[in-house]
Amino acid sequence: MPALPVEEVDGLIATGATARMTDAVEPRFRPGDHVTVRNLNPLTHTRLPRYARGKTGTVEADRGVFCFNDTNAHGQGHKPQHVYGVRFAARDLWGEQAAARDVLYLDLFEDYIEPHGT
Repeated sequence: MPALPVEEVDGLIATGATARMTDAVEPRFRPGDHVTVRNLNPLTHTRLPRYARGKTGTVEADRGVFCFNDTNAHGQGHKPQHVYGVRFAARDLWGEQAAARDVLYLDLFEDYIEPHGT
């Protein structure tokens, strides 16, 4: 993939360089759904945090449709999909050393999660 031309930088900064897309994509998940983060280990970069892989959380929000950066960065297309705000109990991520009341919210692409129990 070619580098970003310098003459495009100011325009991207001015517009926020959003990856939000207007494609009509049906969401796979809804708030309240229990999901498990897929245990993906690609050879290339991903925005999927390693500490969340294989863990279960609850969808709290649908953030809308975005360009899937994992494919777009490698010239494999935008692959528009929903991004979800998913809530995890800290102890589910880091064990008993985490405070019982602490939680973590991650925004995760639809390709990163699957229905819990599948």
